[in-house]
Amino acid sequence: MAKTTFDDIKRALWDGANTFRDNIDASNYKDYVLSMFFVKYLSDTFDESVKELEKDYSGIRLERQIKNLPFFLEKEFTFDYLLDNQFAPDLGTKISEALTGIESSNAILSGIFRGIDFNSESNLGKKEQKNPILRNLLNDFADLDLHPSNIEVNEHQVPADIVGDAYEYMIGEFATLAGKKAGSFFTPQKVSEIMAQIVSPVENDRVYDPTCGSGSLLIRAARKGGFDKVQIYGQEVNSSAISMARMNMFIHGIQDAKIAWGDTLANPQHLDSDGNLMKFDCIVANMPFSKAKWAEGFNPGGEVSADEENEKTKKGKKKEFKMEAGLDHWHRFDIGVPPASKGDWAFLLHMIASMSGNGRVAAVAPHGVLFRGTSEGRIRQSIIDKNLIDAVIGLPENIFYGTSIPACIIVFRKGRSSTDVLFVDASKEFKKEKAKNILRDEDVERIVDTYRAYRNGQNAENDKYSHVASLAEIKENGYNLNIPRYVDTFEEEEIIDIDAVNAEIADLKQQIAAVEAEMDKYLKELGLKQ
Repeated sequence: MAKTTFDDIKRALWDGANTFRDNIDASNYKDYVLSMFFVKYLSDTFDESVKELEKDYSGIRLERQIKNLPFFLEKEFTFDYLLDNQFAPDLGTKISEALTGIESSNAILSGIFRGIDFNSESNLGKKEQKNPILRNLLNDFADLDLHPSNIEVNEHQVPADIVGDAYEYMIGEFATLAGKKAGSFFTPQKVSEIMAQIVSPVENDRVYDPTCGSGSLLIRAARKGGFDKVQIYGQEVNSSAISMARMNMFIHGIQDAKIAWGDTLANPQHLDSDGNLMKFDCIVANMPFSKAKWAEGFNPGGEVSADEENEKTKKGKKKEFKMEAGLDHWHRFDIGVPPASKGDWAFLLHMIASMSGNGRVAAVAPHGVLFRGTSEGRIRQSIIDKNLIDAVIGLPENIFYGTSIPACIIVFRKGRSSTDVLFVDASKEFKKEKAKNILRDEDVERIVDTYRAYRNGQNAENDKYSHVASLAEIKENGYNLNIPRYVDTFEEEEIIDIDAVNAEIADLKQQIAAVEAEMDKYLKELGLKQ
């Protein structure tokens, strides 16, 4: 029997996507396709584990050994059971009950599907419409063999690598299909690779993503240190993305990742025993760009003075909430409170406050954080004076899902021995592919090599590409970190030979006159012109 390849898994996932394509939005149907794929993965993995145990055990001893497996599936929770019941009138209910059963009988999988409802009429319609869709979805995966021993692997790979990479591939494809709704859950792999190499985790590091989305960026960073050698933490506010992240981790063989649900700014979940922010060695993030109302979670609400109450009565308006540093128990905004309409520096300050003594951060951000003034300008100046900014790397436009604007990677480090800052302008280093621009392997390599040269005290100056700026130079620019102030990418236009242009114009006029004369001749022969 032929082994299951990466392409086989991709094909089945695409079949699942096509089953839903004309029925509901891609940002919603990804939950159903990826969840059913996960059930199939769990079922085949569990089935193989049981068959292996049956070679050495039987009876009560076999039952005990099965209970010691990483997870357990009752028959009614397996993919094969659902496939056998594909014509049941309550198929949606059976699938939802299977998901609930998987969660409730396995602590390690508790809450992993987070409310994904295969019986939802609002998403899937009434049973006459819903059941054929779900039946097709089951059959899309029916012939896909995900037993670990039947996965085709290359040298230095394990089955989890192949299945996990296919899962991540499909998350990326769903990001393409979902358009503007996708930016919150997926970071392009080449950008993730750059960030992973910049923070460069090592054994025993804590690796953290405060806005982890589907977990792909976090997984790529953790892989650099070894999944079994680093501790993995993430937080995400979107429940659908949390499900993707946890399934993504589990498929990759990461069963001890601590992925929390909640608002990272108003309700950070990763705290130490004293209630302080936990400290991390490596932090990566593709945060929401310029998030408005980022501080609403800090709003105590309901308290207005008598005068304000009268004002409210007269104008019919509630008291406007204003964020203050004192409302944050973790003192992240003591050096300045970001504007209410733009939460970029709120997320960056959270990351900075979460750095360990050897901490390093690589965060994707819009260029505005580099030069906007008022409170953001004061925050930026304070962070520069604290010598925390290590590098600013400009990326091409239109490489992220959900936005076409160019972005940058800001690198923060603690314990820096120099006050210089590396600036890289990689905005022209890309390949155009369909509707998006993509970074190539050589583009990633050039960025990483330039950063490593800078970190190793080697020459990192490249004409029209990179520049190492001193603190004095940055102060001269008013603490403005806009990349064009430091990297001159101006290309002189080629000098135009006016005489040659005029000669070419004269030659073209002669050619046009000859063609017009020839045309007149034919028109006269046809009697169409006197």
